Amino acid sequence: MPQAADFRVENTEGGATAILTGDWTAVEMGRASERLTTALRKTKGATIDLTQVGRCDTSGAYGVLRAARRAGHDDRIVASPEVDKLLKMVEAASQAKPSAKTSRGALYGVFDRIGRAVADIGLNIVDINVFNGHLLVATGRAIANPRRVRWAAVFSLAERAGLDAIPIVAMTTFFIGAVVGLLGANLLRQFGAQVFAVELIGISVLREFNVLITALLLAGRSASAFAAEIGSMKMNQEIDAMQVLGIDPFDALVFPRFMALLFTIPLLVFVATLAGLAGGLAVTTTVLDLSPTIFFQRLIDNVGITHFWVGMSKAPVMAVVIAGIGCRQGLEVGGDVESLGRRVTSAVVQAIFAAILIDAIFALIYMQLNV
Repeated sequence: MPQAADFRVENTEGGATAILTGDWTAVEMGRASERLTTALRKTKGATIDLTQVGRCDTSGAYGVLRAARRAGHDDRIVASPEVDKLLKMVEAASQAKPSAKTSRGALYGVFDRIGRAVADIGLNIVDINVFNGHLLVATGRAIANPRRVRWAAVFSLAERAGLDAIPIVAMTTFFIGAVVGLLGANLLRQFGAQVFAVELIGISVLREFNVLITALLLAGRSASAFAAEIGSMKMNQEIDAMQVLGIDPFDALVFPRFMALLFTIPLLVFVATLAGLAGGLAVTTTVLDLSPTIFFQRLIDNVGITHFWVGMSKAPVMAVVIAGIGCRQGLEVGGDVESLGRRVTSAVVQAIFAAILIDAIFALIYMQLNV
């Protein structure tokens, strides 16, 4: 049982001795240190005996040292080896002087931030390679044994990431196609070539806007959802529990989301293509008085199917990148809500940037191939 810190002063052959008893801890010490200081001041050359102390922590050791220092009895302390080691450690810590703060110029701060940013970029590159390698291993395991794949989770995530996103994707690309048609008609009317607005709508929608708008919407919708879902599981230590049970988080969490987007983005791009062409058709029909027959005939004759396949070829790459960024940011979440919010924001920003960058790279490649 814990005992309150106490002491008694006895006169021995070597002089007065303050014998400490009980537990000299932060909880049990109370005001014993102040009473010990008062008692030591009334004696001259008293010895402090700690051999009968039950428990002693850093608070108790500091209280004894402070009482001895105020009474001028620093060198008259008797204790067991363990307590004596604790007293020396506390004494050294109490006498340590705080390090002086060195004033550094503004230029040092600038280079310090640049250096930390460069180091963070290097660490992120390493983390990305580790994540990609682990994902490739999980993909190889799934190909070797398809029964390992959690198909129920794949189809559930595909419904949430794909089918539920059809209305917003269709509505957005419809208005994008309408805006492109309206701008093209007004601009080409100055040259008497407003009928070529059909080709402008067809090429822009089939080749660029269908896949780019879909990728941007999924970057803000699915990438953030993936990061938040996996991040909350990381905060609640559910991922640690999976690893303890022998379940690979990449097989249970990352790969199903990867497959879900890989299945649904081509479908969404197809829907976006139809909606964009519908928006362009609505504008050309009302503004240019072109019949739907002429609209589709000019698309078939002057645009062709090649631009459609160019746009569709970008969809799998967009799916891999968006799913990978969202899941990786979720796995990087720490144990606090601030980390979760920061990682979700990073997932959205990185996914949008990656989608635009990939679209630009594809544009350069197809331009060199003259496609």
